Amino acid sequence: MQKIVFLDAATLAEAVVLPKPAFPHLWTNFAATAPHQTVARAAGAQIVIVNKVRFDAATIAALPGLRLIAIAATGFDNVDLDAARAAGVAVTNIRGYSVNAVPEHVMALILALKRQIVPYVADVRAGGWQAAGQFAFHTHRISDLRGARIGLFGSGASGQRVAELAKAFGMEPVFAARRGAAARPGTLNFDEVLATSEILSLHCPLNAETENMIGAREFALMRRKPLLINTARGGLVDEEALERALDDDLV
Repeated sequence: MQKIVFLDAATLAEAVVLPKPAFPHLWTNFAATAPHQTVARAAGAQIVIVNKVRFDAATIAALPGLRLIAIAATGFDNVDLDAARAAGVAVTNIRGYSVNAVPEHVMALILALKRQIVPYVADVRAGGWQAAGQFAFHTHRISDLRGARIGLFGSGASGQRVAELAKAFGMEPVFAARRGAAARPGTLNFDEVLATSEILSLHCPLNAETENMIGAREFALMRRKPLLINTARGGLVDEEALERALDDDLV
């Protein structure tokens, strides 16, 4: 009998029902799990399912019977892969997860920002339309998507789908090579993408190579003051550098 524990089941929508395995098992769900509860709740389990619960080296070492960490999402930065590998624990994730939802959300954010939808809704609700005294009022600058270059960082399923949607709007999608690496076929130099794009969209995993990938140096290269869309991981962007860039009107 295999013991399976899902430590943060409430992170999935109610409509999502995970299929149960065919082999004999005992399945336990916890809606959410705090860090200090992880080891106790996973004790004795051969399989643990997580979405955002962290499994660092100490946690993995405290669970000698663990054989599989199944991540109910695409991102895997919450699991220490080296520690899992050393302990003989397999780690899986969901490839192609939200391959439509995330790219469509990226386009929704771009449209909302480029067309100033939220500020205009606020102005209309505040009576700005009635007070204008004419058919239109122009309190916020808007711009079109057609002809705009969108720089994509990460060429997996999400990045590729964003490129497809961007083309449908008449945009020019370009993929950035890895930071510090030579551009390969189908990509442009990392710095060139930063310097020439009106929109930047991040679709990278968070790891030692990509952490704070967008920092003070990168913001200084953004000559066109682009929109920065991050639907990947917050750690890809140096938040202190972002705050300074906003203060300095760089983005």
